[in-house]
Amino acid sequence: MKTDLFEKRKQELSRLTDEELNRKFWELSEKIVDPLVKLAYENTTPSIERSVLLRMGFNSLEAKGFVDKCFERGLLGRGAGHVILKVAEELKRDYLAVGKEMAEGKHWEVAEKSFKGVKIG
Repeated sequence: MKTDLFEKRKQELSRLTDEELNRKFWELSEKIVDPLVKLAYENTTPSIERSVLLRMGFNSLEAKGFVDKCFERGLLGRGAGHVILKVAEELKRDYLAVGKEMAEGKHWEVAEKSFKGVKIG
Protein backbone atom coordinates (compact mmCIF):
# COMPACT_ATOMS: atom_id res chain seq x y z
CA MET A 1 0.00 0.00 0.00
CA LYS A 2 2.71 2.50 1.01
CA THR A 3 4.86 1.28 -1.88
CA ASP A 4 2.03 2.03 -4.31
CA LEU A 5 1.61 5.52 -2.92
CA PHE A 6 5.36 6.13 -3.12
CA GLU A 7 5.50 4.96 -6.75
CA LYS A 8 2.51 7.14 -7.68
CA ARG A 9 4.10 10.23 -6.15
CA LYS A 10 7.47 9.38 -7.67
CA GLN A 11 5.89 9.28 -11.13
CA GLU A 12 4.10 12.59 -10.57
CA LEU A 13 7.31 14.27 -9.44
CA SER A 14 9.43 12.78 -12.23
CA ARG A 15 7.34 14.68 -14.79
CA LEU A 16 8.18 18.05 -13.22
CA THR A 17 10.99 20.32 -14.35
CA ASP A 18 13.62 21.49 -11.88
CA GLU A 19 11.85 24.83 -11.63
CA GLU A 20 8.50 23.13 -10.93
CA LEU A 21 10.12 20.86 -8.33
CA ASN A 22 11.68 23.87 -6.64
CA ARG A 23 8.31 25.64 -6.56
CA LYS A 24 6.60 22.47 -5.21
CA PHE A 25 9.26 22.12 -2.51
CA TRP A 26 8.65 25.68 -1.26
CA GLU A 27 4.87 25.27 -1.39
CA LEU A 28 5.06 22.12 0.74
CA SER A 29 7.59 23.74 3.09
CA GLU A 30 5.21 26.65 3.69
CA LYS A 31 2.37 24.22 4.43
CA ILE A 32 4.52 22.52 7.06
CA VAL A 33 5.70 25.75 8.69
CA ASP A 34 2.41 27.72 8.57
CA PRO A 35 0.96 26.16 11.76
CA LEU A 36 4.19 26.92 13.63
CA VAL A 37 4.18 30.53 12.45
CA LYS A 38 0.54 30.87 13.48
CA LEU A 39 1.28 29.39 16.90
CA ALA A 40 4.21 31.78 17.45
CA TYR A 41 2.19 34.76 16.26
CA GLU A 42 -0.79 34.05 18.49
CA ASN A 43 1.01 32.91 21.65
CA THR A 44 3.67 34.16 23.99
CA THR A 45 5.42 33.15 27.20
CA PRO A 46 6.57 35.03 30.28
CA SER A 47 10.16 34.48 29.12
CA ILE A 48 9.51 36.11 25.75
CA GLU A 49 7.71 39.03 27.36
CA ARG A 50 10.54 39.59 29.88
CA SER A 51 12.96 39.61 26.96
CA VAL A 52 10.89 42.28 25.20
CA LEU A 53 10.92 44.44 28.33
CA LEU A 54 14.67 44.08 28.71
CA ARG A 55 15.07 45.41 25.17
CA MET A 56 12.78 48.31 26.05
CA GLY A 57 15.17 49.35 28.81
CA PHE A 58 13.79 47.72 31.95
CA ASN A 59 16.07 45.72 34.25
CA SER A 60 15.39 42.05 34.91
CA LEU A 61 13.68 42.62 38.27
CA GLU A 62 11.36 45.27 36.82
CA ALA A 63 10.62 43.02 33.83
CA LYS A 64 9.84 40.03 36.04
CA GLY A 65 7.61 42.08 38.34
CA PHE A 66 5.70 43.54 35.43
CA VAL A 67 5.27 40.24 33.58
CA ASP A 68 4.07 38.50 36.75
CA LYS A 69 1.43 41.19 37.32
CA CYS A 70 0.46 41.12 33.64
CA PHE A 71 0.03 37.33 33.84
CA GLU A 72 -2.07 37.57 37.04
CA ARG A 73 -4.46 39.96 35.30
CA GLY A 74 -4.76 37.94 32.09
CA LEU A 75 -3.06 40.60 29.98
CA LEU A 76 0.10 38.72 29.00
CA GLY A 77 -1.41 37.76 25.64
CA ARG A 78 -1.59 41.46 24.79
CA GLY A 79 2.18 41.71 24.95
CA ALA A 80 3.89 43.19 27.99
CA GLY A 81 5.48 46.02 26.04
CA HIS A 82 2.19 46.82 24.37
CA VAL A 83 0.43 47.06 27.73
CA ILE A 84 3.06 49.48 29.03
CA LEU A 85 2.99 51.61 25.89
CA LYS A 86 -0.82 51.76 25.93
CA VAL A 87 -0.95 52.85 29.59
CA ALA A 88 1.86 55.39 29.07
CA GLU A 89 -0.07 56.79 26.11
CA GLU A 90 -3.26 57.03 28.19
CA LEU A 91 -1.37 58.78 31.00
CA LYS A 92 0.67 60.89 28.54
CA ARG A 93 3.88 59.92 30.32
CA ASP A 94 7.22 58.25 29.59
CA TYR A 95 6.84 54.50 29.16
CA LEU A 96 9.87 53.62 31.31
CA ALA A 97 8.53 55.53 34.31
CA VAL A 98 5.04 54.11 33.85
CA GLY A 99 6.35 50.53 33.44
CA LYS A 100 8.42 50.78 36.62
CA GLU A 101 5.38 52.07 38.50
CA MET A 102 3.25 49.26 37.08
CA ALA A 103 5.84 46.70 38.26
CA GLU A 104 5.22 48.16 41.74
CA GLY A 105 1.45 47.72 41.33
CA LYS A 106 0.29 51.12 40.08
CA HIS A 107 -1.87 52.02 37.03
CA TRP A 108 -3.33 48.53 36.48
CA GLU A 109 -6.87 49.91 36.44
CA VAL A 110 -5.85 51.94 33.36
CA ALA A 111 -4.45 48.82 31.67
CA GLU A 112 -7.51 46.71 32.43
CA LYS A 113 -9.82 49.48 31.21
CA SER A 114 -7.76 49.93 28.02
CA PHE A 115 -8.01 46.27 27.09
CA LYS A 116 -11.48 45.45 28.42
CA GLY A 117 -13.55 43.75 25.74
CA VAL A 118 -10.75 43.82 23.15
CA LYS A 119 -10.38 40.41 21.50
CA ILE A 120 -6.89 38.88 21.33
CA GLY A 121 -5.60 37.76 17.94
